[in-house]
Amino acid sequence: EGKTQREKAKGFNLSIPLLGNRVSSKDLAIFTRQFATMINAGIPVVQCIQILSEQTSKAYFRKVLQKIKVDVEGGKTLSEAMSAYPKVFSDLIRSMVAVGEQGGVLGNTMARMAEYLEKVNSLKRKVKSAMAYPSVVLFVSILVTLLLLIFLIPTFASLYESAGIELPAPTRMVMGIAFFLRHKILLILGGAVVFFVAFKKFIGTEKGKYLWHKFLLRLPIFGKIITKSSISRFSRTLGILVRSGVPILSALEITSKTSGNKVVEDAVMKARQSVGEGRSLSIPLRDSGVFPPMVTHLVSVGEETGKLSEMLEKLADFYDDEVDAAVSGLSAVIEPLMLVFVGTLIGAIMLAMYLPIFNLASTVK
Repeated sequence: EGKTQREKAKGFNLSIPLLGNRVSSKDLAIFTRQFATMINAGIPVVQCIQILSEQTSKAYFRKVLQKIKVDVEGGKTLSEAMSAYPKVFSDLIRSMVAVGEQGGVLGNTMARMAEYLEKVNSLKRKVKSAMAYPSVVLFVSILVTLLLLIFLIPTFASLYESAGIELPAPTRMVMGIAFFLRHKILLILGGAVVFFVAFKKFIGTEKGKYLWHKFLLRLPIFGKIITKSSISRFSRTLGILVRSGVPILSALEITSKTSGNKVVEDAVMKARQSVGEGRSLSIPLRDSGVFPPMVTHLVSVGEETGKLSEMLEKLADFYDDEVDAAVSGLSAVIEPLMLVFVGTLIGAIMLAMYLPIFNLASTVK
């Protein structure tokens, strides 16, 4: 009895993931793919969940699946059991599972879900790879610059001071920056922490998140990649939901939550409201100014021909290819630019510090 009580106590907090208890989209993609394969092979749902819980390497995900297995054995549907863990299984997954259960095509629905998650994960990796290189180079260049200013420049300053050399303006400016960093480093770090915390709180608000995401969409080069990836995710999510038979209003609400961008989310929710009033989906999407003409045109064609899901999936594939091309082009351009930036920054600092020596040498001549 004591053991049972302890197990219940442990299970009580399953719906509140702690630090490190996150189930990634990659884990869910593997789960849905394996689940679909086993269901289509004729294995009962409960047995599928038991097998998958034993195979997963994440302790938290294993506990969630074991609890879901118990709930399903107790008479709940799989979608109802998943609803207890919204941090693990999104509205999209739960809706797809519910549709599959109702139509008796759970295996096919989960296979579609697996394909969707795999493509979304692939898109995420492409966008992250586009951001990773310039971020790393920028971080390293800032770190090297700080090390030069804090530790190397003071050595030059002491040397010039003891020699009584008159310093040119660029050297004085670099030394002034180095002096400020060296003696105000705690103030700078404290200010950075305060700024970071304030910024996190700001983008945690609805308005702050909207303004930040709007700023990201307007960034040169990167903004286009983010926009295309958001449109791809919108198209793929709405397409798979419509194709699976989810009502359009529910599909739009779920799609808005998975768009990954507050600007796109708001545009989709306004479109949902408009559709609820009897208007065509393409009209509010066009009026939002977020979606390119090609998107609204194909959505309109899809509505008129009754092939909306097919048009949306074609759009998703098209924008996936666009993101691929944009990432490849960015990699080709950004690498030499970042190298030039780092070289110029460090070279300018070193030139400013050696300038008094050059002046002194020319004077002696």
